[in-house]
Amino acid sequence: MTTNPVALPADTPVREAAQRMREREIGNVLVLDDDRVAGIVTDRDIVTRAVADRDDLSDCRLRDVCSSDLVTAAPDDDIDTAIERMREAAVRRIAVVEDGRAVGVFTLGDAALEKDSDSALGDISAATSNS
Repeated sequence: MTTNPVALPADTPVREAAQRMREREIGNVLVLDDDRVAGIVTDRDIVTRAVADRDDLSDCRLRDVCSSDLVTAAPDDDIDTAIERMREAAVRRIAVVEDGRAVGVFTLGDAALEKDSDSALGDISAATSNS
């Protein structure tokens, strides 16, 4: 799990979220509604729900492009439970939430590193970013 996830209010401009993703070399930010996790926005969401549909992103906010059907895990859930939730929802990352507050993000790469660090996906996930 990645701790200390980037979590931004739903009214944050999409551009600001994209800049935070670039700075942290991550592919998602959690979306907050009154300090509680309400959704997730991925780099792909920004491309397919914002850039592909709009000529002007100046008024595009995270609430406009986030996935609000959020799949979550608790910090004390075991890895297999988290992976099963990801499988059932066909998602690559889930928010780790405690009392409605974001404490981390668990990704497909995290799962690969935990379950089979010698696999191709484990190797890729462990590699240094090229960005």
